[in-house]
Amino acid sequence: MMDMTITVEIVDSQVQSRDLEKVFAYFQTVDERFSFYKKTSEVGRLNSGELKPENYSAELKKILALAEQTKKETNGYFNIVNREGKVDPSGIVKGWAIYEAAKILWAAGFKNFFIDAGGDIQTSGKNASGEDWTVGIRSPFKPEKEIVKVLTLDNKGVATSGTYARGQHVYNPYKKNEALSDIISLTVIGPNVYEADRIATAALVMGNEGISFIENLKGFEGYAIDAKGIATMTSNFKQYVKNN
Repeated sequence: MMDMTITVEIVDSQVQSRDLEKVFAYFQTVDERFSFYKKTSEVGRLNSGELKPENYSAELKKILALAEQTKKETNGYFNIVNREGKVDPSGIVKGWAIYEAAKILWAAGFKNFFIDAGGDIQTSGKNASGEDWTVGIRSPFKPEKEIVKVLTLDNKGVATSGTYARGQHVYNPYKKNEALSDIISLTVIGPNVYEADRIATAALVMGNEGISFIENLKGFEGYAIDAKGIATMTSNFKQYVKNN
């Protein structure tokens, strides 16, 4: 769904198959509404000119408002308008959708679960062993073979943005014709996955200044890997690293 693998693990004993089905049905709805690649989605119809502003759904209006808010908070580095002038809200929709899915589970009374969509994750409570959830940061150079850090998280969100898996899918709006080459992987831990995801996208675009930007945000930590394989982290990132 949403052009990515989605994993949901619920530890609480009262979970039933219909609880998982409800979450996946929600993700399907999000995909149908916000997919950049589906001509029939609201985003597709917006970009074709078929859908006029007065006919936007409440959900689309909310996403556009959140994107504009993030653009202002990141000094313009976060921008859902791509190089071709089309609206592509995937940089904010994924984290938002994961967090909204978590809210569905919380509302149903679940406390211990894990939602992973394309490597962006919301944790809640503890895992099946009664411990904090563990999340690995993949090496951008050997993503299928090497984990560079293992994080332990409880009721936090984590998101990674990078160019190693999907290529130059984001760009610096101040240097539209230049490829991102300084930082190739940037992981952000935030109060929830929505916050972590939007900040990770913006900070990646900032290049070497991204970690400093995260350092000055209360409640966020970051870990960046540059093209030479050198890692830089915010001052309190280590508290989340297992066996640091």
